[in-house]
Amino acid sequence: MLLNFYKYQGTGNDFVIIDNRNQVFPKDNNGLVSFLCDRKFGIGADGLILLEDDDVADFKMVYYNSDGNQSSMCGNGGRCIVAFAKHLGLVVSDASFEAVDGHHKARIEADVVSLQMQEVTDINEKSNSLFLNTGSPHHVQLVTDLKDFDVRKEGERLRYGVYGQEGSNINFVENIDENSFLVRTYERGVEDETLSCGTGVTAVALAMHHSGQANSNTIKITTPGGLLEVRFTKNKNKEGYNEIWLTGAAQLVFKGEIYVEA
Repeated sequence: MLLNFYKYQGTGNDFVIIDNRNQVFPKDNNGLVSFLCDRKFGIGADGLILLEDDDVADFKMVYYNSDGNQSSMCGNGGRCIVAFAKHLGLVVSDASFEAVDGHHKARIEADVVSLQMQEVTDINEKSNSLFLNTGSPHHVQLVTDLKDFDVRKEGERLRYGVYGQEGSNINFVENIDENSFLVRTYERGVEDETLSCGTGVTAVALAMHHSGQANSNTIKITTPGGLLEVRFTKNKNKEGYNEIWLTGAAQLVFKGEIYVEA
């Protein structure tokens, strides 16, 4: 089968994106997904995204990790699929789509996409970390000397040792100044550090505000792949945050076609 694909990246978090409105992609073929994401034998990506028709929203997002399994929400993937939808002419400046965690809104101007994330009501404090779900589960932990920190080794240990087989994404954070942080993330499903993680950056911003490490409702996060911004509103009458927006660049890298065995 000849597959047409597009490669997008959002602050270094890269994705193979396929227009699947005609339902030709074999969605239960996990081996095919992992092959396409393989950086040696396939196209190479942190994940694969299918764009499909939706009865209510502009489109539907189906997301797979690079291990071939469908997964929870991907924030940078959500921003990239909005850019792809604009490329296809499905949206102009505003978009809405359905994902595994529900309905999302987005805005796009040039190559900058702002994605509205789901409301977060529960932030669990641990002895030296916080845990919250921003569409995907995230462990958030402050460290020193993040540049030289062994993210893969310690991330893998926490991902399995603390959170079991289902696991969690693991974010290591270092403060830059009052409302600005460095973040490196170990992603489950990729089983390695990625250059950026949208739901992880969102989790870090909320966790830092919740714990008093930040005092603004606009947080700047620097990842190895670039700069992202998270804006939010703290709930007045209950715990948590709403009106959460993740903003950053999302760009087409290249497009092509590949022969695969379906």
